[in-house]
Parts: sequence; structure tokens; C-alpha cells
Amino acid sequence: MKIEFRQVTKEFAVRDSDRPFRALDGIDLGVREGEFLTLVGPSGCGKSTLLDLLTGLTAPTSGEIRIDGVPVEGPGLDRGIVFQQYALFPWRTALGNVEFGLEAKAVPRKERSALARRHLDLVGLGGFGDRYPHELSGGMRQRVAIARSLAFDPDVLLMDEPFAALDAQTRESLQEELLRIWEKTGKTIVFITHGIDEAVYLGQRVAVMSSRPGRVRQVIDVSFDSREGDLRADPRFGEYRHAIWTLLREEVASVA
Repeated sequence: MKIEFRQVTKEFAVRDSDRPFRALDGIDLGVREGEFLTLVGPSGCGKSTLLDLLTGLTAPTSGEIRIDGVPVEGPGLDRGIVFQQYALFPWRTALGNVEFGLEAKAVPRKERSALARRHLDLVGLGGFGDRYPHELSGGMRQRVAIARSLAFDPDVLLMDEPFAALDAQTRESLQEELLRIWEKTGKTIVFITHGIDEAVYLGQRVAVMSSRPGRVRQVIDVSFDSREGDLRADPRFGEYRHAIWTLLREEVASVA
């Protein structure tokens, strides 16, 4: 496995209480090399906490997370991150934003510029390198964020609801673009979403999380005979969607 969560639990101290808040409880989950894994779950189930642990920004209370067999002990350039909010530097152009991670790797300036332009081309923004974030649409800014994360060539791309703030048409367009990029680069992608349709459309497997404390309730394999045409019209799409919706409905009902 590329990524392994081994009995991972995460607790947070609660002000004026002796009892900690348990966000995640006994997470066991594996992600294969080059896999596109999506995660869905009820609000507050710990999806983003799980991703924070994988980035190394916070440590588990117990258990272990490994990438390529090595324990995660902090942030690293082997992981690229794309958030819901674009997190672009407003004083840098699109090209300058993409170059940022390459600067951290001490890539020479000439090579850095060429790599950044290549990745802007990859996300369909060739010719927009001199634009500042305020001169770009929301979808274009998210493309810059994806290009920035890909440019320094991480092994794993972590995405925390990156399309949630976009309109439906732009979101679907970027979903298609992301699949094209994934197929071209072969990156391992872990993608968090609230949308069941998005999870089924993008993921090779969908991990469904329980209500808090978050656990992996079930991992559903998603397979289609072909991705040509309107995938959402495929009868299997509806079957996968219904199975996930049923699991989530049960989780919400259990805490109502």
C-alpha cells in the first residue's frame, strides 16, 4: 500500500472538561499506489482531520500513518495539498504561485519557470501565467492551486473539498480535468468531498465514514465498463450512489 492508516485515533482537549473530544476512532485504511480514493461522510465526521493527519500538520493521539512504509512525522514535499479556498498569494502571478513550491525545493530559476509553465499548460491555463489571482475566475484560481501542488512532483495529492465553492458547471468541468490529469500523471490522490455524485464520479474506491467519532464504515469499489459518454447516466452510477446514500442516511439517523 502507498498509504496506510493503522488504528489511528485523534482526540482534542476540550476547554472546561476533563474528557477529550474524539474526532477519529480506530481508522484502518489503505490507499494503493496511483489510486484515486474519495472520502465521504456526514458533516463533522473528521474527514478534514484525517487529511490533516496525513499532511503531517498534526499527529495522531494513537496509531500510525505510513507512506511507502515510512511513518508520517510531519509535513513533507512528498505530499501536495489543494484546499477548498484557493490559498493563492495575491501578490504573485499565476506563474509565480506555481513556482512557489519549486522555490522550496531550490529548483534553479530557469528550470523553475519552465516547469511552472508546463504545469499551467497541464491544467489548461497556458497563456495566463502573468495574471494575478484577482484577474482569474474561481475555477481558474483552483486550476492554479492544482498546478502549484503538482509542479514540485509530489507522490501524493491531497484534496480537501477543492471544488465545493464553485458553480455546478465549473465543478463538473474541473472534475473531468482532474481525471485527465490523474490519468496522465499517475499520482496517488486522496479527495475529500461532501458530494456523493462527485465521490462516485472521481473515485476508484469510495471510503464512507461514520458519524463522529469518525470511523471507516465501508469502502466501496467503483468500476465502470467505460468512462466514455455521460457517466452519470450509467445505471451503475445510480447503484453506487444509492449504496453510499443509504450508508450516510443510516449514519445521520443514528445520531438524530
